Amino acid sequence: MAASIIDSSIFQGIFTTDAMRQVWSDENRTAKYVEIERALAIVQGRLGIIPQEAADEIVSHCRLEQIDLKRLREQTERIGYPVLGVVTQLNQLCRDKLGEYVHWGATTQDITDTATVLQIREALTLVDDELAAIAAALAKLAREHRLTPVIGRSNLQQAIPVTFGYKMAGILSAILRHRERLAQLRERVLVAEFAGAAGTLASIETGAMETQAGLCAELGLGQPLIAWHTIRDNIAETGALLGLIGGTLGKLSMDVKLMMQTEVGEVYEPYHHGRGSSSTMPQKRNPIASCYIHAQISVVRQHAAALMDAMVADHERSTGPWEIEWIVLPEAFCLIAGALKQARAVVEGLEIDVQAMRRNIEMTGGLVMSEAVMMGLAPYLGREHAHDLVYDLCRESLASRRPLVELLAEDPQIRAHVGRAELERMLEPANYLGQSGVMVDRVLARMAVRG
Repeated sequence: MAASIIDSSIFQGIFTTDAMRQVWSDENRTAKYVEIERALAIVQGRLGIIPQEAADEIVSHCRLEQIDLKRLREQTERIGYPVLGVVTQLNQLCRDKLGEYVHWGATTQDITDTATVLQIREALTLVDDELAAIAAALAKLAREHRLTPVIGRSNLQQAIPVTFGYKMAGILSAILRHRERLAQLRERVLVAEFAGAAGTLASIETGAMETQAGLCAELGLGQPLIAWHTIRDNIAETGALLGLIGGTLGKLSMDVKLMMQTEVGEVYEPYHHGRGSSSTMPQKRNPIASCYIHAQISVVRQHAAALMDAMVADHERSTGPWEIEWIVLPEAFCLIAGALKQARAVVEGLEIDVQAMRRNIEMTGGLVMSEAVMMGLAPYLGREHAHDLVYDLCRESLASRRPLVELLAEDPQIRAHVGRAELERMLEPANYLGQSGVMVDRVLARMAVRG
């Protein structure tokens, strides 16, 4: 029985991915606890902190299949934490009381935090893989539509032409920055925790720092400079990264939704028979993936804020804020995985109507090119006078519903300097794309360097 949309047998394929659910599953989390206890026994046996016989016996039982998960649930509900239940079970599996050396010098939060870091490592790999695929699809669109004119919009009103490649390259630039952030984040976040009751490792009289270093090396994690039991900026930063990624995916989905409107019709989500249809209106083609992205990333942002709340922890071991992470971190990763999956499907299969883009540019009868005309006339009339003159002619064009070129060509002040052919050149959208193509090339070059 599943109450969460992430675990729902109906919705889970929409809101997350099986791979990310596996990372944050009970089985994988418990496997991480066992992996850490195994690594700790290996290191402490090597250092002579525990008998080698005990280390070998502990290691022989550190397998997930030897942990009774039903019993672990009962132990966790009674104790309040799952780690002690795992330790108890491992202890009882060992012969001749050798299991008493399980978890030597560690505390519950050491194992819990380190397991979380191991899960984050796996989760970040999944996120980065999806970002790389989305970047590749955006780069393809940017390259193919480098000089494809589309109307730029400001305050939801038509502004001046840009190119569709320019729009895609803008989003691509953010995706590339997220990949950089993710790479930088790894060094700060992929750090183990092994510090004992209050973070001082007082429980290990000799070889404490050697144990910590060895454990970190065994797990392939960084060694902390100091305990971080209640210093949680690393986990909060992880949540902030997910929130930033979600914001960019939300920007993408917002533009797709707006460009899919019937009155616009410039792009469409990939078509599959029946997808986006209405139960009552057969003609509809709704933006399904973009709607899911919007919902997913909205919740991820709230979870990022909750992880910052969890930073406000008391003293050396906290009373409650820590558990916020247990609740929201897995869901944030699962939801961002779903949003990435939806966004990848959109950009890899996006349908583009170049004719509709041109039609929308021309729907105002040339008014969207008024800035180009003003700048073209400025050398003859002065910029301010050219602005006021073109402004008045735009108002007249709207009132009379006549194309702007006709009114421009009839104006005696303009006709004295510029002929109709030159006016038509000024009014051609392809001639007023600015540095769109150059900027696309710069982003693509950056991606080539980033790899």
